[in-house]
Amino acid sequence: MTTLASNAKIFNMDLGPLNPVWAELIIGFAVFFLTFFFMAKVILPKIKRTIEQREDAIDGGTERADDLRSEAADIRAQYEAELAEARHDAARIRSKAVEEGSAAIAAARAEGQAERDAILAAGGAKIAAEREAAERELNADVDAWARALAGRIVGEPVGADRA
Repeated sequence: MTTLASNAKIFNMDLGPLNPVWAELIIGFAVFFLTFFFMAKVILPKIKRTIEQREDAIDGGTERADDLRSEAADIRAQYEAELAEARHDAARIRSKAVEEGSAAIAAARAEGQAERDAILAAGGAKIAAEREAAERELNADVDAWARALAGRIVGEPVGADRA
C-alpha cells in the first residue's frame, strides 16, 4: 500500500489502478526516448532514403524518359534530314543519268544515222557502178540481140549478119 500512497503524491486524487508508479513512469519515459532516438536516428533516415529513391526512380525515370524522347526526336529529325538529302541526291543522280542516257542515245543515233548514210551512199555508188557496167555490157550486146530477135521474127537474118 505504500506504492499507492506514493502514487497518490503524484496526483492529489485517487485514480485507482490508473495511478502511475514513479519507477514505471521513469522506465516508460526512458524506453520512449530510446525508441524515439532509435527511430529518429536509424529507421527514419532509412525510410526517408527509401522514399527519396522511390521519388528519384519515379521522377527521375520520367525525366530520363523525357530526355530519351527528346534525344529520339533529335535523332529522328537528323535521320529524316539525311533521308531527304539522300532522296535529293538520288533524284539528282537519276536526272544526271537520264541526261547522260539521252546524250548517249542521241550520240548513238547520230552515229547510226551517219553509218547508215555512209552504207547507203556506198551501196548507191556500188549499185550505180554495177548498173553502168551492166548497161555497157548490155549495150554492147543489144545490137546483136536485136538483130537476132528481129531475124527470128522476120524469119531471115537482119542487118550486118546478112552478107
